Amino acid sequence: MANKIFYNEILTDHNLHPGNKRDIPDANLVLEGVNPSCGDDIILKLRVKDGIIEDGGFTGDGCAVSQASADMMLDLIIGKPEVEARRLSEIFLRMIKGRITEEELEELEEAGVLQDISHMPARVKCAVLGWHTMEEMLNGASDAVTTEKE
Repeated sequence: MANKIFYNEILTDHNLHPGNKRDIPDANLVLEGVNPSCGDDIILKLRVKDGIIEDGGFTGDGCAVSQASADMMLDLIIGKPEVEARRLSEIFLRMIKGRITEEELEELEEAGVLQDISHMPARVKCAVLGWHTMEEMLNGASDAVTTEKE
C-alpha cells in the first residue's frame, strides 16, 4: 500500500508541477512523439553540445503518465552524456518489461516508481513515449529537426 501511495504522490507531483515542461528556444534537437492510441503528443527539445545534454524540455499534451514520465526522464538525463542517456533509457524500457535488477532500478531514481506500469498494458505506451522519442532523437531519427547554432 505504501508503494502505491508513493507512486501516486510522485506521479501526481510530476504531472501537476513538471519542472521540465517548458520550451527550450536554443535547442539543437527537436522531435515530436505521438501515441496515437490515446492521443499523447509531446515535442521534446534538447540542447546537446560536445555529446552532453546541457538542457532539455518538452511541450504538448497527454495523460498524467506520459507527462510525468517525460518530466522524470529529463530530470535524469540533463547534464549527462548522450551515451548515459541512452543507457538509462535502455534500463527504463527493460524495467517496463519487468526485466531489471534492484541496482538498475535505483539508477532510475524517481522514474523507478513507474515500474508497476508493466502490469498495466494500456499505460505502457504512455510511459515510454518520452523515452522512445529521446532515443530516436539521439539516434538521428530522420524526422528530428537539428538546428546548428552559430
